[in-house]
Amino acid sequence: MFKRLLIANRGEIACRIIRTAKKLGITCIAVYSEADVEAQHVKQADEAYCIGQAPSQDSYLNINKLIKLAKQQQVDAIHPGYGFLSENADFATACAKAGIIFVGPSAKAIELMGNKNQAKRLLAAANIPFLPSYYGQAQDQASLQKAAEQIAYPVLLKAAAGGGGKGMRVVRQASEFATQLAAAKREALNSFGNDEILIEKFLTTPRHIEVQIFADRQGNIVHLWDRDCSIQRRYQKVIEEAPAPNIPALVREQLHLTAIKAVKAIDYVGAGTIEFLLDEHHAFYFMEMNTRLQVEHPVTEMITGYDLVEWQLNIAAGEPLPVTQADIKIQGHAIETRICAENPQQDFLPSSGKIHFLQFPTATATTRIDSGIVAGDTIPSYYDSLLAKLIVHGACREQAITRLTQALKDCHIVGIHTNLPLLKKLVRLNDFTQGSGYTHLIARHQTQLLTSVKVIQPSAWLAISLFILLEQQQNVIKQAQLHTAAYSPWHATDGWRLNTQPYSQTIELQTGQQQCALQIIYSVSGYIIKLQGKSYQVKGYLDVEQQLRCLIDGELVTYKIIRVKNRFHLIDVTDTLIFEPSLVKPSAIASVESSLLAQLPGTLVALFVQPGDVVKQGAPLLAIEAMKMEHLLRAPYAGKIATIYYQIGEQVTEGAKLINLTELTDETLPPKSV
Repeated sequence: MFKRLLIANRGEIACRIIRTAKKLGITCIAVYSEADVEAQHVKQADEAYCIGQAPSQDSYLNINKLIKLAKQQQVDAIHPGYGFLSENADFATACAKAGIIFVGPSAKAIELMGNKNQAKRLLAAANIPFLPSYYGQAQDQASLQKAAEQIAYPVLLKAAAGGGGKGMRVVRQASEFATQLAAAKREALNSFGNDEILIEKFLTTPRHIEVQIFADRQGNIVHLWDRDCSIQRRYQKVIEEAPAPNIPALVREQLHLTAIKAVKAIDYVGAGTIEFLLDEHHAFYFMEMNTRLQVEHPVTEMITGYDLVEWQLNIAAGEPLPVTQADIKIQGHAIETRICAENPQQDFLPSSGKIHFLQFPTATATTRIDSGIVAGDTIPSYYDSLLAKLIVHGACREQAITRLTQALKDCHIVGIHTNLPLLKKLVRLNDFTQGSGYTHLIARHQTQLLTSVKVIQPSAWLAISLFILLEQQQNVIKQAQLHTAAYSPWHATDGWRLNTQPYSQTIELQTGQQQCALQIIYSVSGYIIKLQGKSYQVKGYLDVEQQLRCLIDGELVTYKIIRVKNRFHLIDVTDTLIFEPSLVKPSAIASVESSLLAQLPGTLVALFVQPGDVVKQGAPLLAIEAMKMEHLLRAPYAGKIATIYYQIGEQVTEGAKLINLTELTDETLPPKSV
């Protein structure tokens, strides 16, 4: 086994690799960009070195810098994790030339499978089943559009060199083709350095099933069963589980045999995943092979009991597989949810910023958290939105779902938007619990998943009011301590007045669409708070853990409340509610104008209009790339482009005005538009 390992990645996967490598007695060397100087993988490694500026092209994707550093630090091997350079044949070649072990397959295998067009040409000869596809070498728009028409719409455009949902677009009709192709190529080039595209027939209701395989240098190959990864949004997986539910035994066996057959066709070594699409009749089609460890590998670890990162390291060191196929048994069922920095309420826009509070469930033999974050960390906008993974195991699928539901209740993140509220609802859907209707599950139940209609208990309103009052008390006390007349009656915090009338104030709060006015009356024993026509006797304090312990009419309730700027995040047993002072609702005009502002920080990567152009409502205006995904801004109304404030390649800050669009009425809109 080698002694020094460089991990060419970041976030939760870097932390995951460090955990196993240290268990094996390997010295771990981390790399980081300027944006990640305080990241957890940097702190957990034995050594860490800055590799460049924040953009991934200048740091985590810079092969020359990585190899130079690896040589300087005399590393024996490099583990690429997943994403970034994990499926980059040039990186594997550069490692070999430098005499460094690449923890993964050969450059030749990566090249064969990493380019999906080439992979299909190769595996077609091995009689692997495919969907109607175009994987030819002609990449001009005319050739690609002709191929799409021959396959018949709808079709799926896919980055030939990538995965993870980057560079994927559905084209449902010919009029969309040019715009969607340009977007797919831009995203593919930005994520993988290659804008080659393949085209497949788009199945409307497929399941996404994958088979985990391992092969050693001695010629041994095994599969570690299968996973279902059908629950996705924007072609990125949200929930994965193993084994895949509701698949006939014969079909499952054929999936495994086909995966092994594909691996044998390319003389593969290391960890890999063969991905299939399964239609409603249980016919399956090869989709792609990922020549790396998958994000969802923990569910396979949970049902088999094997450490797949340890297998990777051992195979890279030349050791044989530790077991044969006959030895591999599975126990129970495992489910993983991806916790991401994104706002489902705003079309899953990525979210960046400081984490002010973080709570995960306690790790046990059946509950696992793979995370790269702690409270106080700042999430940058340059990288993937994945923050952590919650994985649970049960004796059966039903028990796993029960444990997952409870574990999600114990997950709270304050300071950035996450998909936790959506996940907590998702796992309670009948379609999920019954293991049916997986395909497009989020889209089908979008209204239910994204609508927050919750009755707010009086105790929540009262607790936030008490928290504000305690803050006011603390501020007065601090001011008094700074004042020469510390005991002046003007510094009293009990509401005392010279006249006989008690002091009162009104606190107006809102959460979501719900608003409430609470009248506060100071009393000797605390506060009398009037809420919706009823009076409550309220008092309490913040304990040493900054939890609010609140007596409401003699009954004790405890909440964790975190203030971030002007918002109060109340965490109870199962959920997080956000309260803020009641605001005047913005006018319709203000809402329209806000749609021309940048909803997140990123890089302007495409402009579809020029000053003076006239556009219809819904026309594409520009595209911003953030967290490795491209986000399109469309015209909120028909208008004329007056000013464009940014140029392609420039960094855009959140809230910045992007375009000045002069509104046009239907009568003034010319017949020709962009």
